[in-house]
Amino acid sequence: MERRKEGEAAEEMSGWATPKRGECRIPAAIRCPPPPRKKKWYPTAAGALGMRRDPPRKGYFHPPDLEALFALAPRGEACA
Repeated sequence: MERRKEGEAAEEMSGWATPKRGECRIPAAIRCPPPPRKKKWYPTAAGALGMRRDPPRKGYFHPPDLEALFALAPRGEACA
């Protein structure tokens, strides 16, 4: 009986195998594409002359509570 069980197990295991046909194989690696080309540099009026841009006409935005954001905790008190 034990031989019969071993034979059945061998039959079950032999039924499953990795396909070996060419259509089932992973295709061979193809050559990688070249890296993308760098964009052509076009000089701008300010960039070509090494000039800085003018500041905004209306000025920069200054929020009223900006200093409160960066205020340090008073000395002597523990931070929680």
